[in-house]
Amino acid sequence: MKVSRRFAQSDSVVDLVEADYNILPLLSRFSLPLGFGDKTIGRACDEANIDVDVFLLVINHIITRQLPDPIQIEKLRPMAIVDFLRKSHGYFVDYKFPEIRTKLLRALEESHNDINPIIVRFFDDFIRHIHHHFDYEENIVFPYIEAVASGKHTEYDISIFRKQHDDVGDTLRELKNIILRYYSTAKPDLMYDVLVDIYNVEADLDSHADIENNIMVPRIEFLEKQLLKDK
Repeated sequence: MKVSRRFAQSDSVVDLVEADYNILPLLSRFSLPLGFGDKTIGRACDEANIDVDVFLLVINHIITRQLPDPIQIEKLRPMAIVDFLRKSHGYFVDYKFPEIRTKLLRALEESHNDINPIIVRFFDDFIRHIHHHFDYEENIVFPYIEAVASGKHTEYDISIFRKQHDDVGDTLRELKNIILRYYSTAKPDLMYDVLVDIYNVEADLDSHADIENNIMVPRIEFLEKQLLKDK
């Protein structure tokens, strides 16, 4: 769902959710606690120690599907962006992927023992690929951002990340294709639930990459230019 309006600190969190409930996984990735009451976005973020500028730029970018204002990006604290991305990694690795895998194993039927191992392998290959992608960010990209944010020069630069930022969806597409085309079942409810989860997590990963490409990368490019001027 595309939302035309942009949200501000003075808007209520409940109004934000009601405008587009698909934003809920993103709120989870920010670790924003439930029990909003009549809290404004600004108050909820302040109480949860969430950078409200990063929160609003990310949320408005995703729900309006419009590129963020470069001037607003330049004002963001780089490590606040990194903090959100690290929380997102934890959301996927520690919660979402294990949950989907458990539901997938429960949905498999003995009548398909010939194809069940293939389905599990595809999903596990996908998880390994994402783990590798996240590990690169945790061990290379985020420490680099921390160094640049503190004024240090290194041999790495964010353009390397931009070039290596690959599409993680190929394995998921093949997995969905196998299930949709070949996995007949007398009781499809469980597998339909798994498919919904797979489609949703694919969309969540797309939004994660979108945030990195359209918010994190431009912010660090601006920071790199500042460092070059100060040399």
